[in-house]
Amino acid sequence: MTVTWLTVDCDDIRHIPKHQGHPTRSKTPIASNDLSAKFRAGLSGFQTWLASHDKPVTLFVIADLLENREFCDWLNDMMMHNQSRITIGCHGLNHKSWSAWPEDSSLFRESITQATSTIAKFAKTLYRPWFRAPAGYMAPWMVKPLVQCGITVDSSINDSLLTRTKSGRGNSWQQVREVCDQENLIQREWLTKWNMPINGPALSMFPLSILAKRAWKKLPEVIQAEQLTQIIEDKHAPVTTVYWHILDHARQRGSWRPPIPNSILNH
Repeated sequence: MTVTWLTVDCDDIRHIPKHQGHPTRSKTPIASNDLSAKFRAGLSGFQTWLASHDKPVTLFVIADLLENREFCDWLNDMMMHNQSRITIGCHGLNHKSWSAWPEDSSLFRESITQATSTIAKFAKTLYRPWFRAPAGYMAPWMVKPLVQCGITVDSSINDSLLTRTKSGRGNSWQQVREVCDQENLIQREWLTKWNMPINGPALSMFPLSILAKRAWKKLPEVIQAEQLTQIIEDKHAPVTTVYWHILDHARQRGSWRPPIPNSILNH
């Protein structure tokens, strides 16, 4: 039976590609690591949403956020009060779109080593060696360094008509899959519909938002907390992966919720 994995990316405004990490898109960098007002609102909105059900959620955390005391306090509180439901994965050291840059396996490995060490030290038993590439920029050459850094599960492939270039110049998502198979890196691809993206930014971008909401209404049953790690790390287990951002919870004056029917969340 296929089950749904709920995942959330912890990007602040300063992390998005127009501000950070992309060789051509990052035009207006934000130097301060203070949390934005929108991100604070998102943290509050996410916390309210999480309290409305009992399903597990994996947070993909950017390591440089742990340099901010306010975020550390929030995350520590979340982990303390939701130990059976929250797991923490790695979203990179910062939000660098690695596959948009020239290949540099050594630098990437150093970056992931530092990121996983920082996140694991903070999250302790709630850390999982699971990775999501910032902005979904994942190239075949990145697989081996991830495995060398102890990553066992990757959730970066977003194979759609609008995201084909994110596998790197001259590459394809099929090549990423093949290298993952060779290196025994379990791949949890993002759900798509009609070869179009329906996660993350697509949830609020018309007309993709219409397609996304319709698809999310038909999600399989959400994984139970006690089964999460076993299922995600079983390469033979069928899993539907969806994701959104903490920043999404700041929408609609903090009342935004992922378009998951209550009948699925409360099943």
